[in-house]
Amino acid sequence: MSDFPTFNAKTTAQDAATALAEQIRGKTVLITGTSIGGIGFEAARVLARYAGMVIISGYDRERLRLSAAAIEKEVPSANIRQLVLDLSSLAAVRKAAAEVNAYSEPLHVIIHNAAASGSLALNPTIDGLEPRMATALVGPFLLTKLLARSRPELTARLLYILRLYTPRCGGAKAAGILFASELSRRAGGRIGAYSLHPGAIFTNMNQKGQDKLDLIGMGALTAEGLPDETKFTWKTMGEGAATELVPASTIVAAFDPRLDSKAGAYLDDCVEANEKETASRLWEIAEAIVGEKFAF
Repeated sequence: MSDFPTFNAKTTAQDAATALAEQIRGKTVLITGTSIGGIGFEAARVLARYAGMVIISGYDRERLRLSAAAIEKEVPSANIRQLVLDLSSLAAVRKAAAEVNAYSEPLHVIIHNAAASGSLALNPTIDGLEPRMATALVGPFLLTKLLARSRPELTARLLYILRLYTPRCGGAKAAGILFASELSRRAGGRIGAYSLHPGAIFTNMNQKGQDKLDLIGMGALTAEGLPDETKFTWKTMGEGAATELVPASTIVAAFDPRLDSKAGAYLDDCVEANEKETASRLWEIAEAIVGEKFAF
């Protein structure tokens, strides 16, 4: 353990992946929300150099194809599998989980990265849920439950990525922190769940629609829609990214063995920064929404 470097806000994801290569090597990692230009895609691209298999997922089949092609072009040895997954639909989550559970390969790490655009916030999902909460909590809750029940080898990490969008996303962020904390507690050591905030990074979601307008309104972006360095601390590409964009915290939280004994931790800039809150009630609400108990 002492051989690992100290990770911080200046660590790039490529640096973290290189340092943790042996922990990543041979692992099967499922990542949600992997469109080109986003955090999930960049995480997949960095991990593909070492992982046994990277499962990229999203609701748009063509975007998945483009992401897979881009990663395989850069990393010819990459083992990429595409999974159509719409986290805003409980039926779609069940279908995708059944597909993963039919894989012959083991599953070691889940990185919940997908997020709903602010442009969808006023339109309920097919299940009558608020889109951001459906994508950030309920969908991941059900997916994790279905995979954990059928995948006893899922004993390593489950990672919940939070990020800067708008003030209206605060509930989804809190839900992610609480979910990771409560899952770790209820799993009794079987699964280590972690949440993190990667920092302010200019991703594809920040550059369009209502999210862009909201960030301009709160002063995070200029009137032209570019990062405003005078009011917010935006990470540089090198600090916030693997080869280009992905935060090092993603790689650290998913694979750093020094966190094995700190399940439920919340990481900010690769450093543990726990937020202690009661999560049991939120867990029970999620169970009620999906209509199933999540028990170990």
